[in-house]
Amino acid sequence: MTLPEKDFPKKLDFNVSINGDSALDIRFSAEPSANLSRYIIGLRQYILKHGPNGLTDLIPSYQCLTIIFVPTLFDNESLSQEVHRLTRSFLENPEKIKRKPRTIRIPVCYESTFAPDMTVLSKYTDLSPEEIIQLHTASPYLVHMLGFSPGFLYLGGLDPRLHCPRKDKPRASIPAGAVGIGGSQTGIYPQATPGGWQIIGQTPIQLFQPYSESPFIAAPLDIVEFYPISEFEFAIISQHHD
Repeated sequence: MTLPEKDFPKKLDFNVSINGDSALDIRFSAEPSANLSRYIIGLRQYILKHGPNGLTDLIPSYQCLTIIFVPTLFDNESLSQEVHRLTRSFLENPEKIKRKPRTIRIPVCYESTFAPDMTVLSKYTDLSPEEIIQLHTASPYLVHMLGFSPGFLYLGGLDPRLHCPRKDKPRASIPAGAVGIGGSQTGIYPQATPGGWQIIGQTPIQLFQPYSESPFIAAPLDIVEFYPISEFEFAIISQHHD
């Protein structure tokens, strides 16, 4: 399953601002959306191709592209002007994104052992656990960005009926693979970390493998689909991913 492609916006307001001594932000005023994420990834590709030497990293997020640069090679004002010019040039003549998005299917066990907040979500949404699982696995999710911790997928497309506030008091530790809902987003914790999202399941697969050539299971603009598995299936798949 894929999400429909859309044209880049004809008009998009943005500003360029300095972020510390070796970074600047291209920040967009538009609300986060699949279309805006495609624009930001396309812009990243464009600047990598046409930008000056000395840019060491370009980091996309929901409404911003952060550019990391070697500070001894640039002065802030001239680089800001060049980045503004490149952004405007891309908007006027956008290039298609070269990398084709992938669809990644991720198994999730929603049984109570792995879903400590399923009851909380059920009470808040007035939906049964079965209805929650059906809704959570029904839609494809767009990977907008990776962040918070290495490999954490921020996914767009959560059914509004599943929106739920984060926990008032975050947990000190959430296991790797935990699937949660925080506000209007759903995501997966790639490592054991503190966190405040409502945990409704867990995947047995590894999302972050730091010593692999491709350490992350997905990249921005990929599509994630969840499918339910039993606790027995969770154990079997875990053995193959140890």
